[in-house]
Amino acid sequence: MYGVVLIVVLVITGGVIAFIGDRVGTKVGKKKLSIFGLRPRHTSVIITIITGVCITTLTFGVLAAVSKNVRTALFGMEQLNQSMRETQERLNTAGVKLAAAEEQQKKAENKLKDSQQEIDKLQDKQEKLAARASELEAGNAALEREKGELLAQNDSLAEANTSLKSDNVELEKRSEALREGLQIIREGEIAFRAGEIVASGVIEGNRPLADVHADMESLISLANRNTAQRLGTNDENSCIWIYQPEYDKAVETISQGKTDMVVRIVAAGNLVAGEPVRTNLQLFKNSIIYRRNEFIIARPFHITAGDGAEAEHTVMSFLKDVNQAATDRGILPDPIRGSVGVMEGSQFFDIVQALTPISGDIILSAYAREDTDALGPLRLNLKLESDFKAEH
Repeated sequence: MYGVVLIVVLVITGGVIAFIGDRVGTKVGKKKLSIFGLRPRHTSVIITIITGVCITTLTFGVLAAVSKNVRTALFGMEQLNQSMRETQERLNTAGVKLAAAEEQQKKAENKLKDSQQEIDKLQDKQEKLAARASELEAGNAALEREKGELLAQNDSLAEANTSLKSDNVELEKRSEALREGLQIIREGEIAFRAGEIVASGVIEGNRPLADVHADMESLISLANRNTAQRLGTNDENSCIWIYQPEYDKAVETISQGKTDMVVRIVAAGNLVAGEPVRTNLQLFKNSIIYRRNEFIIARPFHITAGDGAEAEHTVMSFLKDVNQAATDRGILPDPIRGSVGVMEGSQFFDIVQALTPISGDIILSAYAREDTDALGPLRLNLKLESDFKAEH
């Protein structure tokens, strides 16, 4: 808008000056004026030239007066060019610095990315360390609990150690007494053989320790009575001796077991009358091995002599096979005799009598007379199963 106003002013000013110059030139021409002795025509040309100079001068004067940019263009162009060159140089320098700054910025961004990646890695490590710290805290808590349990076990072991020391003292006393009476023992009468059953019974498992302990005490009382009868004494309270840790372990095993247990109190060695009966405890899982009238085994035999000796030998051989079969099935044999079965003498005599007159092939079979568990004994029914023909 400012440039349009300036142009309008210049146009108007130039027109006015041209009009004035024309009027002056016309008057000079009409009056035929002369300047410096020149002809009127030449004088009119000079006035026109002067008018043009005035127009130009006035135009520049107006422009310079009105516009700072015109003044700068007329009088400060060299300075302006110098300023432009300096500005261009500063601009070039600024461009170089900008490029360097951009390069620095890219490097900084790359470093920032690297730093961010390192931060992410550190955060991952921190999370893993936090998880590990949680695990360690849980482990420390578990160790503290285990420490408490171990301390409790240590106290229990200390008590057991004290008890063992007392037992050791007692054992030393007994050992001394045994050494002093060794000659008497060697010459004395053996009351119990090593491994012989003093007493046995079935105790129900999976029960409180107190209940199992009561049943064990009843079995020990039975063992004391049996020992007193064997030794011919009236004292039934202190006949047998059981190692206390072995006894406690047996009670705990029965209490924690899911099935009934056969408990045997057996002689620890050959024992002489007049000495303490040292015993061991044996535990076996109990169950019903044979049901009433259940078939056990059958064996074929060939009898040739047809007399009582051969018949008795045949029955005894069959009973050995029955004993082995029942033992393999799970009935506990007698430690001394190795037998598991019981048969009435009358039945044994009847079978022998039935076989005596026979000459030929026969089959003997055995059946359980009643329900029998692992403790036994197995009560037998023997049958002569096959038909036979006597030889003449």
